[in-house]
Amino acid sequence: MNEELRDLYQEVIIEHSKRPRNFHALAAPARSADGYNPLCGDTVKVYVEMDDDHKVADVSFEGSGCAISTASASVMTEIMKGKSADEAEALFNSFHELVTRGEASDDEIDALGKLAVFGGVSEFPTRVKCATLCWHTLRAAIAGEDAPITTE
Repeated sequence: MNEELRDLYQEVIIEHSKRPRNFHALAAPARSADGYNPLCGDTVKVYVEMDDDHKVADVSFEGSGCAISTASASVMTEIMKGKSADEAEALFNSFHELVTRGEASDDEIDALGKLAVFGGVSEFPTRVKCATLCWHTLRAAIAGEDAPITTE
């Protein structure tokens, strides 16, 4: 990872972990799911409200976790608003590929926007589960799954 991207990675992680966006329960979410990372103890609850066109009208989260977990959930909720379930799945796949392998095409980087800085997580394999917990939980909420999500 180049120095400029590393600095941006640290900036985004610090900013979003200290002041997470959309950190609250939705008043009347259509769907929600709980996630847990037993390795480090991170917990997250993701709330999703879908509109009539089956797009994410609103999304938020609550929970406790490390800086990477909180920052990932914060940025994810900003980016997901207005996305269809298919677009959310495509972003999940691109993000997961980025944080697990450190690889993404230029088009995927463009689609990921601010999430692209999480590519640095791939250098720390034990932190991948921290970054992806909220994503797995979002997928479960959109799909209407009831069972809690775990990274194990």
